[in-house]
Amino acid sequence: MIVGTAGHIDHGKTALVRALTGVETDRLPEEKRRGITIELGFAAVDLDGVGRAGVVDVPGHEDFVRTMLAGATGIDLGLLVIAADEGVMPQTREHLLVLELLAIPRLVVALTKSDIVDREWIQLVREEIATLLAPTPWPAAAIVPCSAKSGDGIDILRERIGAELAATVGRDATDLFRLPIDRAFTVKGTGTVVTGTVWSGTIERESFVRVLPAGKQARVRKIEHHGAAVERVEAGDRAAIALSGVDIRDVERGFVLVSDDHWRATSRFEATVTLAAETLPQIGARTRVSLHLGSAEVEARLVSLPEPIEPGVAFETTIRTWVPITARGGDRFVLRLPAPVGTVGGGVVTDPYATRRGAARSGFAPVSASPATSAVSNAQIHARFSRLLISARGDGLSFDELPVRVGCNPAERDALAGMAAIVRAGANLYDDAVVEDVMAHVRLLIAEYEIRSPLSAGMPVQTLRGSLRAAPEVTDLSLRRLSTQGEIETGGGIARRKGWVPTPGAADTETSLRVAHDICSGRHEPPSIRELVVRYGASVPALLRLLEKQGRIVQVEPDRFYDREALSGLLEQMKRELLPGQVYAPGELREKLGVSRKYLIPFLEFCDRSGITERRGEGRVLKGPGISVLDTPQSQS
Repeated sequence: MIVGTAGHIDHGKTALVRALTGVETDRLPEEKRRGITIELGFAAVDLDGVGRAGVVDVPGHEDFVRTMLAGATGIDLGLLVIAADEGVMPQTREHLLVLELLAIPRLVVALTKSDIVDREWIQLVREEIATLLAPTPWPAAAIVPCSAKSGDGIDILRERIGAELAATVGRDATDLFRLPIDRAFTVKGTGTVVTGTVWSGTIERESFVRVLPAGKQARVRKIEHHGAAVERVEAGDRAAIALSGVDIRDVERGFVLVSDDHWRATSRFEATVTLAAETLPQIGARTRVSLHLGSAEVEARLVSLPEPIEPGVAFETTIRTWVPITARGGDRFVLRLPAPVGTVGGGVVTDPYATRRGAARSGFAPVSASPATSAVSNAQIHARFSRLLISARGDGLSFDELPVRVGCNPAERDALAGMAAIVRAGANLYDDAVVEDVMAHVRLLIAEYEIRSPLSAGMPVQTLRGSLRAAPEVTDLSLRRLSTQGEIETGGGIARRKGWVPTPGAADTETSLRVAHDICSGRHEPPSIRELVVRYGASVPALLRLLEKQGRIVQVEPDRFYDREALSGLLEQMKRELLPGQVYAPGELREKLGVSRKYLIPFLEFCDRSGITERRGEGRVLKGPGISVLDTPQSQS
């Protein structure tokens, strides 16, 4: 677990960390010369009932709030340091607001320099602090008077910190691995090294990771935890990770290490945002703000704002960043403007992969859970999931991307997919209403097609797909559902209403009689489909299918139908004329059947397919006189 300091400059944060841990966290020469913290400092403290916890020491000067934000994200307990001789100061208030916006779950107040003021003054400062904390998520936070110089109260402070951490819900080591990088440097003989707090999941030595947004893949060569080499680190641990395969130029503070393939950098995401009252006049839809998420600081703007903006009321909007960042559903962020304005608000990521179509929606929306907790609840996850599913509509949600987009553990995906009114089709999840809409559209399209084409056997499925413009898997699911419900029939690339029978009108009936007459008159040498179309028009193919379905004609070759009785007579003639087992050349067959070569060869190929004859060389052998193939109409396609 991680403890992070917060508080005004010169209130004794670094001295307090030294008293708690024995570690001097100011390491830069300039820090030592000026006596202020500029960069993040790191130490460890052993706590009863908790074990070893990491400590992040942050700068208090307003010029370095961005550095403070990089250190404050990912901590489990905020250690708010207030000097007893000065009380609450401007950066005290801003740092406290940052902790609230980041939903840090626990808070302890260290009232430092208590050895240089009297008890009455300490009591006055305690009352001031209590008033400050009253409207925050930590109104009952412990206030511990102490002195880093004399050591008074340090043990009590250490016990209080341990008690708060012991009551904190641990992070999930089985979740997706993610480590926001707060430092990157090179070590001779080791190469590129990055440090940070493991926000979620677990990583082991020799694992492969990706550096985002750079997109570089690297191998984990070595891991250190509080200065000791370890095989693995997990959520809540401070870690230094040596990387192989990535150059220091490809890594910087604000980048993120991940191991799952479904993370990707984004420059557009949806969020619920809350703005502070005193900063509202400074914010507009085109205002550029500094967005702090994890250890990243990027320039951004809120694409849309409600009118009017109500202070403290969350609203939905899309945020666009000038450079890509790595975000996850449920992530907290802080928004700032340059001094003297400072922190103006913050929010929660609701969809890290927002599309322009989805981003068009904005409006008021309550924050789904109290900002006092960073633990992800099922209610929050389900709320984000439901919202994303409705927003996605026909595009669906990728099942594999759910842990990143919704912010859930990978093991929870099946439970989300199994919720009522959720449909899984292919690799995506859909709201059941989407499938119902597609089904309704299918019913309408098929009915309209049958009205326009009364002679058709049904609507071609490919035509149906093109008209629906739905995802293929949703179309397939809709057709299966309609078929199971007994509303439609499918087969042969055709979809039709259950029990649909082609119904020709008077003109088509007359044409079909003429077509049937011409085929029957042709006997063993009937006209081709092309010839019939020339004679009678474009309705001929549909009429032929209708006549075939009625059993009056049989398709022998792709462009030709035979009258069933004429074909049956020709087959009977062949069986009388040919001896089983004897090979007959085409010329002999032409003589015996009285059919020209133009018609003979396609007829023989039909007999081969039907199992009446067998080809041997260029000739044919009658397989058996008792074989009949005209019980069921056969079609050629």
